[in-house]
Amino acid sequence: MAYTRGNLAVKEKASQERVTQQRYKETTKVVTRRTGLPAREKFLYLITLVAVIVVGGVMMSRYAHIYDLNKQAQTTLSDVREAEKTIADLQVEKERLNNLVIENARKLGYVEASGKDVIFVPRSTSTTNSTGTESSSDTANK
Repeated sequence: MAYTRGNLAVKEKASQERVTQQRYKETTKVVTRRTGLPAREKFLYLITLVAVIVVGGVMMSRYAHIYDLNKQAQTTLSDVREAEKTIADLQVEKERLNNLVIENARKLGYVEASGKDVIFVPRSTSTTNSTGTESSSDTANK
C-alpha cells in the first residue's frame, strides 16, 4: 500500500476504480451517412455546368474569329507591300522603256519637232484607205 499524505489508514479506492474501468471499456462509434443530393440541386448543378460550357464556347469562338481577322489583315498588308514593290519596279521599267523609245526613234532617223513646226493630226480614225490613197476627209482638211 502506498503512502498517501502521511496517513497509512486510507484505503486506495482510485486504483480499484481504475481496474474496473479497464475491464469494461465502452466505445461509441459515430456513423455518418451521406445522403444523395436532391433532384432539384442536381438539376441546378447541371444547368450551371451547361451555362459555363456555353459561355466558354462563345468566348472561344469569338477569340477564333478575332484571330482569323488579324491573320487576314496581316496577309492583306503583306500583299499590299508586295504590290507596292511591283509597282515601283514597273515604274522604273516604264522610265527605261520611255528612254529607249527616244533612242530608237533617233536611230531610225526621226527628228524631234521644234517649236516652229506645226504638226496637224486629223480627228478621223482612218487616214488612208486600203489602196493607199488618202480618204476624202483627209483631203478636205488639207
